[in-house]
Amino acid sequence: MKDWFTVAELVTLKLPDLPTTAANIRAHCKRHGWEAGPFCQVRKTGTKPALEFHISLLPQAARLTLELAEQAGDGETPAELLARKNALWSRFNRLSKAQKTLCETRLNVLKRVELLVSERGVSRTSAVAMATFDAGVQKSAYYEWRQMTHGLDQDDWLAALAPSTAFANGEVSETADCHPQAWAVLKSDFLRPERPSFSACYRRVERTAKREGWAPLPSERTLRRKFDKEVPKAVQVLCREGKDKAKGLYPAQRRTRTHLHAMQLVNMDGHKLDVFVTVPWSKKPVRMYLVGIQDLYSGKILAFRLSDAETWEVVRLTIGDMVEAYGIPDGIYLDNGRAFASKWITGQTKKRFRFKVREEEPMGLLTTLGVDVTWTTPYAGQSKPIERAWRDLTDSISRHPAVAGAYTGNKPDAKPENYASRAIPLDAFQRHCTARIAEHNAQAGRRAAACKGRSFDETFAASLAEPSTIVRWPTSGQKALWLLASDIITTQKGSGEIHFQGNRYWSGEMNQIAGRKVTIRFDPDRLHDPVKVYDLDNRMICEAACIDDTSFNDMDAARQHNRTRKTHIKGAALMREAEVAFSAQQLADLYSRGEQVAEKPEPMRPVVTRMAGNLAMAPRPDDEISEDEVAMRFSRALARATGGASILEFPKGNASGE
Repeated sequence: MKDWFTVAELVTLKLPDLPTTAANIRAHCKRHGWEAGPFCQVRKTGTKPALEFHISLLPQAARLTLELAEQAGDGETPAELLARKNALWSRFNRLSKAQKTLCETRLNVLKRVELLVSERGVSRTSAVAMATFDAGVQKSAYYEWRQMTHGLDQDDWLAALAPSTAFANGEVSETADCHPQAWAVLKSDFLRPERPSFSACYRRVERTAKREGWAPLPSERTLRRKFDKEVPKAVQVLCREGKDKAKGLYPAQRRTRTHLHAMQLVNMDGHKLDVFVTVPWSKKPVRMYLVGIQDLYSGKILAFRLSDAETWEVVRLTIGDMVEAYGIPDGIYLDNGRAFASKWITGQTKKRFRFKVREEEPMGLLTTLGVDVTWTTPYAGQSKPIERAWRDLTDSISRHPAVAGAYTGNKPDAKPENYASRAIPLDAFQRHCTARIAEHNAQAGRRAAACKGRSFDETFAASLAEPSTIVRWPTSGQKALWLLASDIITTQKGSGEIHFQGNRYWSGEMNQIAGRKVTIRFDPDRLHDPVKVYDLDNRMICEAACIDDTSFNDMDAARQHNRTRKTHIKGAALMREAEVAFSAQQLADLYSRGEQVAEKPEPMRPVVTRMAGNLAMAPRPDDEISEDEVAMRFSRALARATGGASILEFPKGNASGE
């Protein structure tokens, strides 16, 4: 490699980390003291001498570029050489351990030849013969390996000596050609949900290829390597094993909960226990559902209920138990099941994705309490950590010695030998679940990030004790929200009474809402108790009592009803007196006070007028005309009508009409 360069040569090479003009290179040399050092000399080129500098003065990037240019083959640029070296090492890193050992054996042969030539003065021919004999390889192999390392530094020889037929991760350097149609048929046959073996698919394609004349068709082993190379693993798993298995090829999401505090977020779910339980309402043993709520920060089970079905009633009561004991959380994670997405639990929640959402539907319990609801995927442990708790509780509850003989097994083909030999009474099973969940919360040595070796109870209590933890606490009025169910009812016209479940409910305030829709909250187990009446915006209107029906001939009940009705009317009359402060006459006097009496308007004569008839013949009032004059006028008028014939006059009678 050339060791000395003039300024003009450096300008021509355009090396990195060096200026590109002669003036700037000279300034760079003066600034770094190159001219005063021992690595600067004068070269006479033509008639004018020129300074030249040693390669050791150049920046490292410039020296590396010159070395690559020296090592590059015919027509190979430094960039191409660098890319070739990177490709060699990338390929070497994918080799197996045995293939890497083979590369090291080849490298030792090359190094020994160079050692014998340089240090011991042995001729290259003799050195090659000695090194290959000791390694047990042919001399031609040495020259083949030396050709593979041509133009490369000795540091890159190991990567360049990889065998050309080596494959890593199922990738081969060369693949035999296959008829496109046969290859397409083979892939389509193998990538089926029935998961046929590759050998069976190959035999079917081989028979078809002979009949159809598809050639060439490599061997089964070759096509298997080709398949693994060209068809991604994800596609193979998706086609043959389904979406759930394909999801496992992607790393699971790891979500931390250390940034939360106790009662900030909770998650809720139901789990069917594998235990036979005797209940009063059924002759046959049943399997109970365990509906629970878990704190996301600590992992503690906050509340739980047992029920023979996953219904909105048990969900409501479980939420009530949590709120009464620990307060109201900021948010809750639920799956979109029928019980959790019921309008009585999450009514008017945005994006409920369950049931038909109506504008007039009542506000659910969680919506009223201001709890933010987040819907999750069912049976997804990543989105609901309580799924992980169910696995622990299944072992501690269903397989406990206290319920031996009542365990059903977790699937039909896993029934124990003593299957259905006994059933646990409900009250005993309730105590058993309470004790096991208390043990679950108190177990020390939890490895969760928030627990740090503590139990769920200790982690929860420590977070609540921190000043930064703020938990909303329910008022006495809010407690009725989870103790009562709700529904929308249209009040009756007139009185405004409510008809529900065969009962009637009424209060005096309901006259104002007659014929309108209201929300009622009630206890399903006490339908004869008063119900609470709210408007659709969840504002309380009144508490309506239940009106009992009476017998048709019950006179005492009729008299009591009349007395109550009269009392209601008297109360309305008293309220009327309080509301009506002025009578009609007082209002008339008040309105007429200060009014001006209108004066007689002056006549206004129009420009054009006409005669209104003979004012002299204007009729006189009836009281000024005598009876004789009336008869005479009638006779005249009749004579004119008959042409002058004589008319007999009416006889004049006395006052009695004779």
